Amino acid sequence: MARIRPGRFHFRPPGCRNRTEVGAIKDQKVRVNDQIRISPIRLIDADGEQVGIISLDEARERAADAGLDLVEVAPDARPPVCRLMDYGKYKYEEARKAREAKKKQHTMQVKEVKYRPGIEEHDYAFKTRHVRRFLEDGDKVKVTMMFRGRQLSHPELGLEVLEKVVEDVNDLGKIESQPTREGRTMIMVLAPLNTK
Repeated sequence: MARIRPGRFHFRPPGCRNRTEVGAIKDQKVRVNDQIRISPIRLIDADGEQVGIISLDEARERAADAGLDLVEVAPDARPPVCRLMDYGKYKYEEARKAREAKKKQHTMQVKEVKYRPGIEEHDYAFKTRHVRRFLEDGDKVKVTMMFRGRQLSHPELGLEVLEKVVEDVNDLGKIESQPTREGRTMIMVLAPLNTK
């Protein structure tokens, strides 16, 4: 007898053999042409004018005569509302709009820059340039101060470096969360002044 392992079960609708078919069923929300089963339907023509309540066969004939698809736009209404349209063109336009919207949106990320209390001037300038660039791009910056050995007994040295960072980038960013001590690290979050 096979042993049942927890966490191995996935709900599959009847008729689905694997998970990819389940995904296909979830994605398929709009019924087109022969997929529409309920008759009669309320029909809207290609210009957006209501034709009225007609039988499904008559609606399919009108779609075939016009060279368009019969698309179910309101399946929950009784009778269901269907429209005559070029479904391939409609899907293409929707995908194009989604791509354009995705291009325009800027997702804010949290970037991390690590410092040490006894950091040299060149390393400090190099890392602070990164902080400035991240803030200019509209991202938040997590500034981490890492302590080692005896440095743990002098957190004020790390705090001085963090204050210097804030001072050097105050034209681009502000403190979102004050420096907090967590074990061997001290963490502070900077947010950009002008979010895109």
